[in-house]
Amino acid sequence: MKHLAALNKYFISYKWRLILGLLFTAISIVFSVFQPIMVRQIFDLLSHNIDEYRILSHTSLNKIFRSDFTGVLAFYGISILIFALLSGFFLFLQRQTLIVMSRHIEYDLKNEIYQHYQQLDLNFFKMHRTGDLMSRITEDVSRVRMYVGPAIMYASRTVFLIVIIVYLMLQVNPLLTLYTLSPLPFLALTIYYVNRIIHRKSEKIQAQLSNITSIAQESYSGIRVIKSYIQEDASARHFEDASESYKDSSISLAKTDALFQPIMALMIGLSVILTIFIGGIQVIHGNITVGNLAEFVIYVNMLMFPFFSIGMVASMIQRAAASQQRINEFLQIRPEITDNPGAETVPLTGDIKLENVSFTYPHTGIKAISNFNLHIKPGQKVAVIGKTGSGKSTLAQLLIRMYDPQEGRILMNDNNIRSLTLTGLRDQISYVPQDVFLFSDTIANNIRFGDPTADIEKVQQAARQAYVEKDILSFNEGFETEIGERGVTLSGGQKQRISIARGLIKNPNILIFDDCLSAVDARTEKEIIGNLYAYLQSKTAIIITHRIFALFEFDKIIVLDEGKIVEEGTHEELLSLNGYYSELYARQQRNEEEGVNS
Repeated sequence: MKHLAALNKYFISYKWRLILGLLFTAISIVFSVFQPIMVRQIFDLLSHNIDEYRILSHTSLNKIFRSDFTGVLAFYGISILIFALLSGFFLFLQRQTLIVMSRHIEYDLKNEIYQHYQQLDLNFFKMHRTGDLMSRITEDVSRVRMYVGPAIMYASRTVFLIVIIVYLMLQVNPLLTLYTLSPLPFLALTIYYVNRIIHRKSEKIQAQLSNITSIAQESYSGIRVIKSYIQEDASARHFEDASESYKDSSISLAKTDALFQPIMALMIGLSVILTIFIGGIQVIHGNITVGNLAEFVIYVNMLMFPFFSIGMVASMIQRAAASQQRINEFLQIRPEITDNPGAETVPLTGDIKLENVSFTYPHTGIKAISNFNLHIKPGQKVAVIGKTGSGKSTLAQLLIRMYDPQEGRILMNDNNIRSLTLTGLRDQISYVPQDVFLFSDTIANNIRFGDPTADIEKVQQAARQAYVEKDILSFNEGFETEIGERGVTLSGGQKQRISIARGLIKNPNILIFDDCLSAVDARTEKEIIGNLYAYLQSKTAIIITHRIFALFEFDKIIVLDEGKIVEEGTHEELLSLNGYYSELYARQQRNEEEGVNS
């Protein structure tokens, strides 16, 4: 239950809806308990007047007596109907306030989780599966909504009804009330025991549901790989095994839930038997009337649904507690990359310095950058080359503060980037990653993602500079072409060039291209670099690539190995060293010649 305390802020936000809902609940119950009172009066009226009716049945007053008596019964009948309608009306208002409140809380909670996800570091998303993230913001939130809506509604009605009915029963006969309610302690013990089991099983079920969601999400995303390796059956078996575990756990929970109903029925049955037996004795001794006994039986029946709902509410609360615990686990995680106190936004001209920078990935322990020193002057074009795992992409991510180095510092315009606001830093840098991600939207909107305010002319210009405009115009819908999830309708090269256009439309002073031309051929890469050269004249550009022949015009080329700069200079200077760069250049030249000859 302590995990559900995190929801109290929402109850405070919607306190008037909650108060109104509880008020409507109380009013509805007040009108409903008038009905057994009316029934008691009818039975007592019949009991007191039955002898008089028999005496007058053979006299001239019989007709008058029957008429008056019928009128009284009609009055009570109409009164019962009116009270029932009023009770139903306020019950309707109760649902309108409490259930609507739960929908508002569901909306707010989903937004809170989503916005929190957006603030978390890149490392968080590497450590958690996408399906698990989705399950917590959908399935778990839905379970929590059942607590803030139906559970609150049923629980409040149960509490009000029990309090009012027990009070009225005590006013009639305390001894009979004691016997009637005697099964309740056994009910409380049962609820306590079963609730602990439900909470434990609910936690397990939600974890298994997250696993199923993750498996499905990965299968859909990787369907091309699954089909190309003919692994459809293996994938189906994997999903079936996970579903089987979820099914078994759900059945186990359902069996536990099923304990409530027969136990409740047994307790209610005992209460009815005790009421009739003890009440009958009380009637015989003249301690209560027949109407009181009828009233008690109705009260017990009115308590039937509240007692039944105790099990349902307890199950809802325990499931919600398990789900809220999972939600709290993520909400309590705080991002490590944040704006430091006093952080400010400073215009960046492109002057970049890395001083003795070292970085180790926290989740793997791999040291990606070691004692790294580099100075890039404003307007310089720097190429970064190296083997896979040499630290090229890590360097790019450090520059935009996806991670912070454990040692050393990174300066831009002589300001430590930790003293800059994240928004101010990233807004002045265009980073085009190696792994292209396009949204299920139009091509124009995907390019416009870099500048949401850009008009179509600016979008077209960015596409032209990225050497992709011709490809886009070949589509029937042009820039309004829907590209499907992750750009599934485009080739790898087209996706990379659209991603480049997204970076160019931002028009920053600093651009970082992280091997974003790996899916295009050498000739297309030369065309793109040629288009970009004029655009990049006044900008600082860092291009991570593995194709040396496209690097001739760069001011500086650095070669990385195991997170260190092993070679640095211009193209000619590096060739003269006869090192890694020279070997790679010669190998690529041979491959190019062999490709031409073939």
